[in-house]
Amino acid sequence: MMKKIVIITAVLGIVLVAVFMHFSQQKPHIISDSITKDKIVIGYSAPDFCGGQQVIMQGLVTRAKAKGWEVIDTNANYNAEVQENQIDYLIAQGVDVIVAVPVDSKAIASSIKKAEVAKIPFYSIDRAPIGVSIEMSVLADNHMAGVQAGQAMVELLTKRYGSPKGTVLEFHGDFNTNVAILRAAGFHSVIDKYPDVKIISRQTEWKTKGFGSHAQDVLSKEDIDGMYLPSDSVGLPVVLSVLEKQSKLYTADNPKHIFITSVDGNYPAIQAIRDGYVDQTSSQPLTDFGILVEWIEKRLNGKEIKEETITDAKALWSPAYVKKTDIGWQLLLPTTSVTKDNVDDKLLWANQPQEWKEEP
Repeated sequence: MMKKIVIITAVLGIVLVAVFMHFSQQKPHIISDSITKDKIVIGYSAPDFCGGQQVIMQGLVTRAKAKGWEVIDTNANYNAEVQENQIDYLIAQGVDVIVAVPVDSKAIASSIKKAEVAKIPFYSIDRAPIGVSIEMSVLADNHMAGVQAGQAMVELLTKRYGSPKGTVLEFHGDFNTNVAILRAAGFHSVIDKYPDVKIISRQTEWKTKGFGSHAQDVLSKEDIDGMYLPSDSVGLPVVLSVLEKQSKLYTADNPKHIFITSVDGNYPAIQAIRDGYVDQTSSQPLTDFGILVEWIEKRLNGKEIKEETITDAKALWSPAYVKKTDIGWQLLLPTTSVTKDNVDDKLLWANQPQEWKEEP
């Protein structure tokens, strides 16, 4: 019997160490190592810390710290199961609020219900849940982003052929996330009006490898006129690399140029527009998503959330609207269509000083 107890104790010890190591490794951007009861603590669940996700988190952290709050963050490495376990960890830590960027907009529902049981307000940023209500979401108007990319593609094809026609390779994001659905729907709400535009669709699940392999395959078999990337943060560098390797990378002044429109407005896309390799991107106001803390503060102070118009003279997205939806309150920030004409606008988030920037 004693032997069994010793074995069980040893196993539990190993498990606890593993859990501690797991969460330590998942928090490379820790803002607070411990919870102090005299401060509001936000538990932040990131899908990963790549590219734009760092900007999104930093925007929230900056605003939270300005209020004297603390943030504990976790990194799910784009694994929904890991994210659920990490949110369990945040709940166990007794955070005051949870803010998440869902890896899977449907799977996040179980974590939302657990937070509700623990009486911890749950918010999302950048993406929204599907099928379950939360306190509030702040994200870009992703349908608008897709519409802008579609309109730009139609204009480019029309300029080349006199009318909208040609072949376009459309990459899809992970349809388990609401933003992938909205960006595709926005793009198709425009492009489907033109039957002479042939669309070749490929699913990437927001993986760089997916963008690269599908680009390699389609470009080797088809003569295409354009490509639509629903995330230039994830897909653009590898797609440009494939184009270059296949000797199909031309600037916009070349008649062989393959049009590229996209969503995100990450630094590589902005630079590629300057260089002539990308034609348009729908820039999300990522640095302003942290405005969510203003509504978190209202909720914690017992103030009522209401439908209202939000304005900011220094923001490209202004005005924006707070609305009640079937999944809770939402603030959708309009995206900005970026071309060579406005690529140097200092208000674009990719033109603002950031430590995270990755060279294309």
